[in-house]
Amino acid sequence: MSNVTFHSADGIGRICISHPPLNLFSHRLLTGLSAALAQFEADASLPLLLIYCEGPSFVAGADIAEFDNPAFSAEAINALLNRIEAQTRPVVVALHGTVLGAGMELALACHYRVAQQGTRLGLPEVKLGILPGAGGTQRLPRLVGATLALDMMLSGRPVPAQEALASGIVDAVEEGDPLAFGLAFGRQLLAKGGQPRRLSAQSAPPGEHSPAITAALDAARKSPQYPAKEAIVLCVQQALNGDFASGARAEAEAFNRLLPSAQSRALRHLFFAQRRSRQIPGLERQVPAGKIEQVGILGAGTMGSGIAMCFLNAGIRTVLVDAAAAGLERGLQLIRSTYEAQVAKGRMGAEQASVRLALLTTSLDDQALAPCDLVIEAVFEDMALKLQVCRRLGEVCKPGAIIASNTSTLDVDALAQATGRPADVVGMHFFSPANIMRLLEVVRGAHTAPQVLKTVIDLAGKIGKTPVVSGVCFGFIGNRMAEVYLREAEFLLMEGASPAQIDEAVQALGLAMGPCRMLDMAGLDVGAKTVIECGKAGGLPPDASYRAVVRKMFELGRFGQKTGLGYYRYEGRQALPDPETGRIAAELAQAHGIAQRGDIAAQEIVERLLYSMVNEGCKILDEGIAYRASDIDVVWAAGYGFPDFRGGPMFMAEQIGLAQIVERLEHQATTRGNRYGYWNVSPLLQRLAAERQGFDSLQAA
Repeated sequence: MSNVTFHSADGIGRICISHPPLNLFSHRLLTGLSAALAQFEADASLPLLLIYCEGPSFVAGADIAEFDNPAFSAEAINALLNRIEAQTRPVVVALHGTVLGAGMELALACHYRVAQQGTRLGLPEVKLGILPGAGGTQRLPRLVGATLALDMMLSGRPVPAQEALASGIVDAVEEGDPLAFGLAFGRQLLAKGGQPRRLSAQSAPPGEHSPAITAALDAARKSPQYPAKEAIVLCVQQALNGDFASGARAEAEAFNRLLPSAQSRALRHLFFAQRRSRQIPGLERQVPAGKIEQVGILGAGTMGSGIAMCFLNAGIRTVLVDAAAAGLERGLQLIRSTYEAQVAKGRMGAEQASVRLALLTTSLDDQALAPCDLVIEAVFEDMALKLQVCRRLGEVCKPGAIIASNTSTLDVDALAQATGRPADVVGMHFFSPANIMRLLEVVRGAHTAPQVLKTVIDLAGKIGKTPVVSGVCFGFIGNRMAEVYLREAEFLLMEGASPAQIDEAVQALGLAMGPCRMLDMAGLDVGAKTVIECGKAGGLPPDASYRAVVRKMFELGRFGQKTGLGYYRYEGRQALPDPETGRIAAELAQAHGIAQRGDIAAQEIVERLLYSMVNEGCKILDEGIAYRASDIDVVWAAGYGFPDFRGGPMFMAEQIGLAQIVERLEHQATTRGNRYGYWNVSPLLQRLAAERQGFDSLQAA
């Protein structure tokens, strides 16, 4: 059956798109729309056409899965939209839910647009490394001018219905059913003698557009890793200065050039990877998610307060508990000051901030956690302390409540056993600052109940997080891979590389910051304590030089940015070279028999840091800690600043070639020596390289 139907009643033609939940623009939808439009064209008695959708949303974009299909054609979509716009009788579109990408371009091709209150409209293609390819770069600027059109297309942000109304994107905003208000608008239009309005024939509204174009073009050229941005600006410039036909040709050429680009393929990989990360093998779809109406946080430090804001921002009642009055007051003040800053910057209204704070209860008594449906411990990363806390939570929390640990490295199964109710326990590893960072590592223990896992995954979406499920091991997915990355950074320091040299080599690939700057910002004391805890658990190799630099920095009180001294010296937030770091590293090198040298090149740094990380990722896959290679990519892109235009470390490795990764790992083993097995190649990586297979051949779901 077609997902597009045509019928007429009361003298108005109606095209209904019904392929919920998102009504994505696919080849099938295109075919159905074309046939339905032909039916309207064949009935000259109908004075007006209404297009609307059934389900929770209007067309929420193109079906991205079809982009790699040879049959996919942006030209075919353009031809249909041009045909809609060319109609000699008015075409009205009734919008609701999300109107994105090709859905927005469909709306712009119609003559009149009326939206349901709460509708959001946007052109987010830049997030996939492409530009609007169905007339969006040509019609929108003609409607709203350069400034708003560029803002929407370069940021990808959707605008709410009221902003769309104020800017002229829509002609009216209504309550109620899209079909009903669409018909009412159409009848009023006919009564007034309304005629077709074609954006392709319209000039941009009056205004000085050149400064906006110049500024946007300058900014885009500073981000060459996102070529879609410059292409968008140039197409908008064409829309403002030229005719529609030539602008449409320029848009089509740019779209066809960008679609197969490395950046677009990487961004689309991450788009699908984030969707897949919520699909858990073995977790039956019929497993119900529990209700979370009140959340408790034990520990009001920076992390605990940040976690509390995640739930307050989502409108969930939250109890924040700390054993110390001063700590609780600091946590409360951090939450208040964060909201005050957002109000001052215009990101939040004062009333909205008050509503969120009203959802927060604080207490020095852990009995306040008893009514909560979910309790998250966020105390210091110390195993003895966390075991003590988990034992207490097992006593305090009500039956059926979920108990979660925010540990970043420790054994969730041991913590679960301490509660006496391991089926209720899951790891919820938030990333700092918790109220901002998107990633949530959900750690599935050996006894975690399926409903507990389902509840937490669903809850992650409600609080705006991207969940990735990990099994139990030291460091889970992200920090386990970060450990080998930091291991090699420290060996390179002892061999004579400077912090800036190491950081610049990986930053050249697009990472937000290198390992030395990253650890300075996170706190070298935190990094050292993680290594120390791992040693207590028997997880360190029998190598006295292992992570020797961070441990020495900890001994010397060089904790990073917060103390003004770490791998770098700090003036405020500015990181400056510090000769003392080189002296400390040289002293450690001598103590551990590590030869210093002056021939460390950027490529060696990249290979030792990132290729070893990929190798560890393959071990994580082989052990079943991660379900998919794409889950690992999501962890690193959403939580560690890995450049999205490279698709994540595992995707990047495939682009380099897994055989080349293996060859360079073996080269390092030969060159550096492999006494402690640091360069042992993962059997999985070895096999995939030999068989010329990719990670997709392992896909769990």
